[in-house]
Amino acid sequence: MIQLIIGEKGKGKTKVLLDKANEAAKNAKGSLVFVDKDSSHILELKNSIRLVDVSKYGVMASNEFYGFVAGIVSADHDLEQLYIDAFLKTAYVKDDDYIDSLKRIETLSNRYDITVTVSISVKKEDLPEDLADKVIVAL
Repeated sequence: MIQLIIGEKGKGKTKVLLDKANEAAKNAKGSLVFVDKDSSHILELKNSIRLVDVSKYGVMASNEFYGFVAGIVSADHDLEQLYIDAFLKTAYVKDDDYIDSLKRIETLSNRYDITVTVSISVKKEDLPEDLADKVIVAL
């Protein structure tokens, strides 16, 4: 399952995502991973949540990012929840490519029963209809 936290840049999506991850950590039976474009939020996450800084792994394109996420999933059989902050930057997505990228990640999450929560700088009215029902917070 994929969940979206959407809104324009600077509206507080990252704070909502961090809060959601920290709340989930209280009752998690499996592991939680927070994927970000850097490690600036490491002190804001509970230490039971693994922060993965994409910038340290040479990811340079959206297809590479998908492979990176698939690698996280394949390496952690206890993965319960995956959080991706600032999706457009973190995943190196250009223009409307974010739709296909989100759908590929959703397919992966459904196959392995992982909840993926993504913050993305997009307005609700700009989302395609088939992604609108995935929105859990719109700022």
